[in-house]
Amino acid sequence: MSFQRISAEQAQQQLAAGATLVDIRDPVAFAAGHVDGAIRVGNENLAEFLAKANPDAPLLVMCYHGHSSQNAAQFFASQGFQSVASVDGGFEGWKRQLPFVSG
Repeated sequence: MSFQRISAEQAQQQLAAGATLVDIRDPVAFAAGHVDGAIRVGNENLAEFLAKANPDAPLLVMCYHGHSSQNAAQFFASQGFQSVASVDGGFEGWKRQLPFVSG
């Protein structure tokens, strides 16, 4: 399996249609600001997320600038998620273009 790279605007549209957004930034950065509805996933809760997530539902992955999320998106695809996308520009790109929720 592989993943797509999408813009913040495309991600916002997919979120509105029911996709899940995973934010892989550290807890402090996530608490300081994140996209409304995002789920923070890190090493400490990855197994729990994988156990509960629906692999057939669209999954979007976000990091700081859109680089680490590509590796994470590839990982989720390898775990059986059918529709995975990395958000280009990450949270920094998103907040320059679109609304978000601060911690």
